[in-house]
This record gives sequence, C-alpha cells and structure tokens, in this order.
Amino acid sequence: MQAILLAGGLGTRLRSVVNDRPKPMALIEDKPFMEYVIHELSRYGITDIIFAVGYKGSMVEDYFGDGRRFATSEGGRLRIRYAYEKELLGTAGAIKNAGRMVTEDTFFVLNADTFYQIDYGRLVRLQEQQELELALVLREVPDVSRYGQAVLKDGRLTGFNEKTAEVKQGTINGGVYRMRRELLSEIPEGKVSLENEMIPRWLSEGRRLGGFVNDGYFIDIGVPEDYFRFIEDVKRGVVVW
Repeated sequence: MQAILLAGGLGTRLRSVVNDRPKPMALIEDKPFMEYVIHELSRYGITDIIFAVGYKGSMVEDYFGDGRRFATSEGGRLRIRYAYEKELLGTAGAIKNAGRMVTEDTFFVLNADTFYQIDYGRLVRLQEQQELELALVLREVPDVSRYGQAVLKDGRLTGFNEKTAEVKQGTINGGVYRMRRELLSEIPEGKVSLENEMIPRWLSEGRRLGGFVNDGYFIDIGVPEDYFRFIEDVKRGVVVW
C-alpha cells in the first residue's frame, strides 16, 4: 500500500530547539522522528512511501535514500520516493504534487511530524464498506474551541473545521486520510489547503466522506514541549519500536 507523508513545512515553532533540519527529521534516540512514523506504517503493510518535501528536503533524501536499507516490521524493505516543492504548496497542493507518483486507486496521506497509533486496516475496511471517496481519522479532545470541530454521523462526515467559542468536549481532525486517486484531479494547481479548502468544498458538494474516531496515542512535535514529551515517551516504552 502507498502513502504520502507531508514533510515540507518550515517548522518555525520548533526552531528554538531544532534549527538544523526539517521538523520531521528531529532526532529521537538517534533516529529521526519520521523513522518512527514509517516504521508504524509498515506494521500495516504500508511500505511504498512518497515524501512530499520542501525545506531542506535533501536532508530527508540523504538519510532515507530509496528505502532499501530500512527493514519493515515484517522484515521486508521500504520503497521511498520524493516529491519536491519549489514553493510552499499547502497540504492539498503538496498532495497533488506528490500524487503524480501514486499508482494505486487509493492511498494514505498523513503528516510526517505527527505520530498517531491507529489501525490503518480499519480505515481501509471502512472506506471500502461505505464506498468513501475520502476516509479520515478523528480524535476526541476536551476543548474543540481550540481547533475546529469535525462531526461524524453513522460513519459519514457531516461537519468539518466548524469553529465554536464554546469550550466543550468533541472530535477534531486527526490528520490521517485515505483518498481515492481521482480526487487529485480536482485539486487546483498552486497553494491549496486540504483542511480549509478542499474538504469543506467536497463536503458541501455532498461527496462521500467519512471516518471513525480513534483513541490511540497521538502527538504532534510542532512545539518544543511535545517534542521533549515524545522523547520521554520513547524512553519509557510508551511508544514501542
């Protein structure tokens, strides 16, 4: 199975502690954070990876190469390729750019600076059973007002990035997607946001979007305190290699 990993961001909020490399390459126990992400993906048979890279992307390629030296959790080998951005394209723009290398009818998309323990097979089954054009994973948080609420009803997405001033528990976008390849042609060229432009548009058009809520371990190393927390979680065995 194939996946696009979005690794082209500038990582400005983490620069105070990681300033010599792209954010997903921040070191955790002598391994880049992104290596933990792709190792987790390999547990579910996702071994064909396309890195969408921009800022210092050559550092990513120098480390991972074509993927052959990296063993999967099942003892196989990864296949890794690179889609470079000459300018910042936003999440949807980066997906479209990297999507030129996608050869399968459906593929995963996730952020390379986020580690989320989920059952990727469940997302595959849900997409197939409900014939979804886009399947996504949500997570529950104590205060949706900090983000934008995403709402599911019977597995179908009914609301996305809904802003609210009310402090309340609810579900938000977890940033893990499985897309049908035909959606790529609908993303305009240039800088485009998946979260702020394409998903709200597809939802308003009545497209088949859905997903599930996952309660697995989640962390985004975008700020120093969460980066250090992940380091400690690896040391304590909360995150198992």
